[in-house]
Formats: sequence, C-alpha cells, structure tokens
Amino acid sequence: MIVEHLSLVDFRNYAQAELALEPGPNVLVGRNGQGKTNLAEAIAYLATLGSHRVSADAPLVRDGKDAAFVRARLAHGQRRVTLELQINKQGANRARVSGSPVRASELPRYAQVVLFAPEDLQIVRGDPSQRRRFADQLLVQRTPRMAGVIADYERTLRQRTALLKSARARRITGTQLSTLDVWDDKLVALGSELIDARTRLAQDLAEPVAAAYAGVAGEDHRPRLAWALSVRGGDPEEGDAHEDEAAGTTAELFRAALAARRPQELERGLTLVGPHRDDLLLTVRGLPVKGYASHGESWSVALSLRLASAELLRGESQGGDPVLILDDVFAELDAHRRRRLAGVVAGFEQVVVTAAVAADVPEPLRANAVRIEAGAVLGPLADHPIGPSSDE
Repeated sequence: MIVEHLSLVDFRNYAQAELALEPGPNVLVGRNGQGKTNLAEAIAYLATLGSHRVSADAPLVRDGKDAAFVRARLAHGQRRVTLELQINKQGANRARVSGSPVRASELPRYAQVVLFAPEDLQIVRGDPSQRRRFADQLLVQRTPRMAGVIADYERTLRQRTALLKSARARRITGTQLSTLDVWDDKLVALGSELIDARTRLAQDLAEPVAAAYAGVAGEDHRPRLAWALSVRGGDPEEGDAHEDEAAGTTAELFRAALAARRPQELERGLTLVGPHRDDLLLTVRGLPVKGYASHGESWSVALSLRLASAELLRGESQGGDPVLILDDVFAELDAHRRRRLAGVVAGFEQVVVTAAVAADVPEPLRANAVRIEAGAVLGPLADHPIGPSSDE
C-alpha cells in the first residue's frame, strides 16, 4: 500500500496542508513542534482510528474549530482509493471511501499502517495496559472483526463491575446476587475469545520479533514474549504473574477463576479476572525487559515489536505492505543501530520518517526529504534548507 497524497484541514496545528508522498522512503524534516508528527499521526489514524499520543479525538481538532478533516489517496497496486474522515470534537466521526459514505470503523479495511514513536518505549517499560493496547490494536489490524469483540467485552466488563460496586455498597453477598451469573456468562464467552486471540498473536510474533531484534541490535539476546493470564491464577495487573497448572479450556479456567475470586471481587467492587488484568511478559537474555534491560535493549525490543507487526501484516495482506512510519526514532539510536534499522526497513514499499535533523537519518532513506515548518509543508528540503539551529 502506498499513500500518494495527504490533505488536512484544521488538524492539529494545520489550517490546511497538502503532502505528496513517494513510494520508498520519505523524510519529514523540521524543528520540534512544527508539525512533523501531526502528519504521521493523521496517516496512522486512518488505519487505527486512534492516536498514539492522546486517547480522545478533541485534541486532534485545531483550536477554535469543531472538526478536522483528513483525506488520503491510497494506491493498492493499480487500484486507487480515497479515504476521507471528519473528526468531530463532539459526536460521531464521519467517513467516506471514494466518495461513498461509510462508517468510520470501515476505514482500517483499506489502510494498513504501522507506526513506531518514542511513546512506544512505554510498551516495554510501562504498565500492563500499554502492552494490552499494543496487542489489541494489532489484533484489530489483522482481523477487523476483533474490534467488535473487544468493544463488547469492555461493555460487559463495565456493566459487571458496576453491579459489583452496587452490591458492595448495599452489602449484598454472592449468594444473593444471581444476576452476576448472567454477566459471568457473557464475560467468559467474550473474554475467552480475546485471550485465545492474544495467545495466538504472541505465538505468531515470536519469530518476527527475534528476527527484527537481531536485525536492529546486531545481537541475539533471545527476546521472548508470553502472556501472564489472570484466569490461571495471580493478578498480573498488580505484579503477581504466577500461574496454576490446572488443565482445561480457556473458558473453563475463566469460569473457575471467577468463582474462586468472587468473594474478593464483591469486597473490592472490581472484576479481578479476565483479559483486562493480563500482561504480556517481555524478556531478553532470560530477564524481564521492564526493570532489567538497558536503554538500548529496551528501544530494540520496542522497535522489534512494531517491525514484527509490520512483517505479520505484510505476510497476510493482499494489498501489499503496510506503510511503515518511524516518528522521531533515529535521534534516539546510536549510529550502529541507525544503520541497521535503515537496512531492516529499506525493503518496505513505503516508509515515512520524521526527524528534527536530516543528518540523523541514514543517507539511503533521505531520497525524498520535505521541510515542515509552523504547520506548513514547504516542499523539498533542498529548496528550503533548515539553518544550523535545527538541533535546538
């Protein structure tokens, strides 16, 4: 897949912008705060319906406006498709595909993007919710219908937890709360499907992650990933990742764990079992990345997760490679890792790189460099050079 042209109106700091992109590498160069990442964010939003920087849509709309507009022309081989999205500060977003109205949730079927940004370091160093979000986003990209499963699970979880809180406030015991069994059935059905999908995803990522890590770091530190599941005992959300050896299907283990934890759930007013409490454990050299890995190792693991994601999507897509976006990444890497990363990504159909200093980006990726300044796309960097203060 190739993004041939991107148009923005009232998106972030852009009153209006037109950006032409080429197959192969594209570099957006400009000082910090000028709008490079905003362009990358707009492209990625069409594929994920979310921002990698904020959880709500309102910050994406330019100050003083009610809506932002993102339009992109995509090429899938010889086929062209135009995606249009109206992002509203309030109310549902609106979308079109080649002029025809569609639900916004349909857009990811046409756009596949994998974005790596400095915020992704939190996938390996942050709390479990960061790793769950990474996994679920990739699940939806691979299998769009999983978005409905995840949304239904979260809705059921909220309703079940509300019932637990109400019971706690009214001092109702488990034997007096028969309606909880109904929510348990729904939670188990949806949650088991999500747990099994995440488990398969970790298995599918194993080899691509190892290959990407070796490609970026130049060393084999044996990166591994596996889920710690609350249905097998413990509470990974609170750092207790021990697992029982009990056998059974995911649904059977889930139901048994809910029964065992019901007294604690009623006492705390929380749902303590399910995929919302699980954690994706990441290790290098046999040690947890979080707390043990060096800064370089942590960066390499985070990068490897995104590169492995791109490889999975690439292998499964009939529309070509996903667009690979590297947002302000090269400045954080040493010269060795910069060169190796450039070699790893060079084979993708389209790569978009943002950088404050063009020289941070290895020369093979600088074929099409564009200058960005103060919410404006100024054109080729050669025609609009940035002065010596660009690294300030």
